[in-house]
This record gives sequence, structure tokens and C-alpha cells, in this order.
Amino acid sequence: MDKQFFNKKATFDYEIIEALEAGLVLTGSEIKAIRANKVILNGSYVKILGGEVYWVGGNINVLDGDPDRSRKLLIHRDQIERLVGKVQEKGLALIPLKLYLKKGKAKLEVGLGRGLKKYDKREVAKKKDQQREMERTTR
Repeated sequence: MDKQFFNKKATFDYEIIEALEAGLVLTGSEIKAIRANKVILNGSYVKILGGEVYWVGGNINVLDGDPDRSRKLLIHRDQIERLVGKVQEKGLALIPLKLYLKKGKAKLEVGLGRGLKKYDKREVAKKKDQQREMERTTR
């Protein structure tokens, strides 16, 4: 894998249940922008419209064209049907976790996640602090 772009806020705001890899339908200038590190994942999401999956709100900073356009994801039909069933459950959402190049092709790792409440986030931060403190004392 060449370059990777992470959505750090996703793991803080959501409990990721499962993840899958999807290809992206991009133009040549968008691939060049990805290779030049001109990508922003924060604030984007994945939406299922008419049996097809789209990445909405992701910013690939290109000189020509719309940097915020919706981009189609390449996922197998049976996986899309399974995701539709799970997204219709209460509180589940599709979140882009990571964008990377694999053998010259752009891939987006999409996570199926449940939104965390504020008290859940505090609990996670508390556990991380305790773990860090334990590591300091053992050194």
C-alpha cells in the first residue's frame, strides 16, 4: 500500500462493527490529487441510493471539476444488499475509515458503525488514559 488517508474522527464518534474494502470510480485528475496528498475524509459519509453506494462529502482537491462531488463505490451486489439490511437497523451508519492506493487503484475502507454517546466517548478516553498511565509505571 502506498499512501493512506485516515478518518480519525470516525473511530472516536462511532463504534465500528465491521469494515469492507470498496473501489472508487474516479477521474484521472482525482487519482493525481490522491497521489499528491490532496484528500480530506473528515465530515464525509457513505450513502446507498437506488441500489448503488456513493461516497458523499469527501474532498479530493482537483484543479478542474468539483472537489466535493459524490463518487460511486464499487461493491458487489450481495454486499450492498447485506449493507442495506444492516443500515436499516436502528443507529447503524456507513462511515469512510481509510482511503489508500493498492496496486495503483484507489480503495476506500468503509465501516459499518453505531454512533457513540458522549458518555461512551468519555469512558473510552478514561480507559486510554489508564492504559497510558500503566505503561508509564511499568517502564
